[in-house]
Amino acid sequence: MVANAPKPHEWTSQQLARAVAAAGVALWAWNVDTDAFTMDEMGFELWGVTPHDHVTFEQLSAHIHPADRDRVRSAFIATRAILGPYETDFRILIGDEVRWIAARGQGEDVGIVGRTMFGIFLDVTGRKQAEEGHELLAGEMSHRVKNLLAIASALTAISSRSARTCEEMARELTDRLSALGRAHDLVRPLPNGQGQAALLGDLLSLLLAPYDDKGAFKGRIRVAVERMGVGENAATGLALVIHELATNSMKYGALSLTVGTLDVSSETMTDKIVLTWTEHGGPKVDKPDGREGFGSKLVRRSVAGQLGGTIAYDWAETGLIVTLTMDRGRLTG
Repeated sequence: MVANAPKPHEWTSQQLARAVAAAGVALWAWNVDTDAFTMDEMGFELWGVTPHDHVTFEQLSAHIHPADRDRVRSAFIATRAILGPYETDFRILIGDEVRWIAARGQGEDVGIVGRTMFGIFLDVTGRKQAEEGHELLAGEMSHRVKNLLAIASALTAISSRSARTCEEMARELTDRLSALGRAHDLVRPLPNGQGQAALLGDLLSLLLAPYDDKGAFKGRIRVAVERMGVGENAATGLALVIHELATNSMKYGALSLTVGTLDVSSETMTDKIVLTWTEHGGPKVDKPDGREGFGSKLVRRSVAGQLGGTIAYDWAETGLIVTLTMDRGRLTG
């Protein structure tokens, strides 16, 4: 213990207030009979509400995320039947911002003074975002492993069709898997300071090389885009999107058949660049039933978050057409 520091029972209200403020703790009190709800200054700041004397829990709960509102109301009512301490996490809306709050207190009427319960609020947004990030990463890794196994199987089938001997098949398959490994390396962030990741055309060609048939029908994937650099911040997002599109084409689209072809072209705008992914000669394309898989969610998040753009699908009878619109500044930055 620090010399001359006050003992816990000797702390003044001012010292306690400083400790609470330093910890980022907001204090609240709730009258269980009148529903009157009071908070300290930090509490009002945390909830994004203008401080005032007359506020009820019902009024405050209007700021809770609609998906959590009923659960939180039930949880607060149930606290009087809970033995010991409790904690409830929920989201609140402050304009367009979503903030996570943890409410902590003591249940079973313990600590009630004058029919009033006491507790604290904590901002746990950072912790929740980290948890969501870990869950997304775990799901992404699982999805990639499944895709890689499916791709390896499809590449083996392609090599077996074009190779004349076992040795030739082994060599071609090794080359394809090596190219796939190089492409997979792009689906991760680059260390800081490595500059631009690649030219757009080179990046697309490298990502799609494992899926091109080097046997009887070589060159069925054609890339014709403008010459421009792709920054390290955008390379991961773009690589992930192209990798996902190619994987799906290998499983269900034009690249699943020996006669299928793929064209990737670009259209230049002042502040945007539009990539068009066009498949021909594949099996009949059916529009999905509306349920979005993990891969589709991952693509949509990458396009919006890392590339500042949009992605649109045209399930034409002749083959899938994907239009990828990206912010030029995001792509090159």
